[in-house]
Amino acid sequence: MRRFSMAVIQLSSTQDPEENLQEIGAFVREAAERGAQAAALPECALYRGLEMERYAQDVPGGAAVRRLAQLARETGLWLHCGSLYERAPQGGRPYNCTLVIRPDGTLAGKYRKLHPFDVAVPNGPAVRESDQIRPGEEIVTVDAGDLGTWGLSICYDLRFGELYRLMALEGAQVLFVPANFTLNTGRDHWEVLVRARAIENGCYVVAPGQFGPGPEFPAFGRSMVADPWGNVIARAPDRPGVILADIDLDYVDEIRRRVGTLDNRRRDKYRLERR
Repeated sequence: MRRFSMAVIQLSSTQDPEENLQEIGAFVREAAERGAQAAALPECALYRGLEMERYAQDVPGGAAVRRLAQLARETGLWLHCGSLYERAPQGGRPYNCTLVIRPDGTLAGKYRKLHPFDVAVPNGPAVRESDQIRPGEEIVTVDAGDLGTWGLSICYDLRFGELYRLMALEGAQVLFVPANFTLNTGRDHWEVLVRARAIENGCYVVAPGQFGPGPEFPAFGRSMVADPWGNVIARAPDRPGVILADIDLDYVDEIRRRVGTLDNRRRDKYRLERR
């Protein structure tokens, strides 16, 4: 059997990176002590605030990134670092970046958030994340060895189903959605979207979230893991902490055989013809 234990860490990150790193270290060590082989953090894990450029890190090479690599070596875990702000080579707006670090501390892959949260509500507030971060350019999957193939995304990406389908077609078995989901949208959309991405692609979806008050809005939390059938197999309570879920890669294969979504696609017809 190809099974492993995934730890999902829910945080209430602050504007103090050192404080956040201390809490991350404690929770990752707890995950290792409880038998996890991998741990996943939420979006904005190192810094949750409005000065993104000031707190951006070089990737790899930044001081905080080196500490995360040391944490992976110390615990022997695969470490999905949620997201942090990556310094752009050209300066200015940073990237919102996910890192995956191997148990030996080396970088297995990184992904830069493709879809900034740019929304204007009629007669209401407008949010333009693209004023604060640069959008990424690449879809990324990571070979995690015995722990399968991982597909990477961040928060608002969750609403773009084509991203996850492409990663599944590239072999992804576990999809990650580190998030800082707003309380208002989270109540109605978070679980629905997480389960939908799992069902339509026959994948596990690992969704670690921020929880509680923040500098811009309160975060919904409710970190969870959905299995390939769409069942929520682990869910965090409303506080920072660690939850565990068993990931069974053989079950991914079984569900894909039973449902056939990927095999039965009509690739010859997926184009829009205007008449």
